[in-house]
Amino acid sequence: MAEIMNNITLGKLPLTYRFLFTSFLLVVGLGLFMAGAQIMLTHGKADGKPGLSMDDIVYSYYGNRSGSKLETALTGKMKDKVSPETRLTLIKWVRNDAPVNEWSTVGPMFEKNCGKCHDEESGLVEVTKLDVAKSLAEIDHGASVGSLTRISHIHLFGISFIFLFVGLIFALAEFNQFWKIILITTPFAFLVIDVASWWLTKFWPECAWFTMLGGIGYSLAALVMFGVSFAQMWLPHWTKK
Repeated sequence: MAEIMNNITLGKLPLTYRFLFTSFLLVVGLGLFMAGAQIMLTHGKADGKPGLSMDDIVYSYYGNRSGSKLETALTGKMKDKVSPETRLTLIKWVRNDAPVNEWSTVGPMFEKNCGKCHDEESGLVEVTKLDVAKSLAEIDHGASVGSLTRISHIHLFGISFIFLFVGLIFALAEFNQFWKIILITTPFAFLVIDVASWWLTKFWPECAWFTMLGGIGYSLAALVMFGVSFAQMWLPHWTKK
């Protein structure tokens, strides 16, 4: 069996399997691209500037201890969702310790500008509710331990399965055995680094660069495996051997 498996390479696969593997890699590649876009549209705007920076990572996990989550959102990723006048009114309410007696004024503003997205069905925080808005008006301590636990296990389970199947396909490539093993195991190692960095940054903001390292590491390894797999399944040099 081992000898038979050693003789099976991507270029010698039946056409059916090549289309199957190619379709999987294309969809997974699109999924990874959308995940990157989602990061840029959420964490990438944490500091109010376009592009993912170290400050974005620190604000997302450690928090902006100089202000609240609500103010950070209003001056960052949600800045373009409200008018300057409304934003100023809401920030003043936040900085004034979010008094309940002013909710009749600011409540309708939250409902008008945030209610369409932050509703019960969206899964987003329902900022249109007074108790939720007041909790977000407190000092921003970043991601909670509960949310980190939830996101961590989802990423570890979900993404590891993606790299399992990508690795299974790449294992059939004609490639130096040593570097093949390195490339197959690298995404798993950097995935652990990526998730661990969230927890480290939560308590020590200086560790934010580990998040960058983890994301870049498994992205590059995946890119190489994708490229080699596509080439050996479809380029004549490999398929005619």
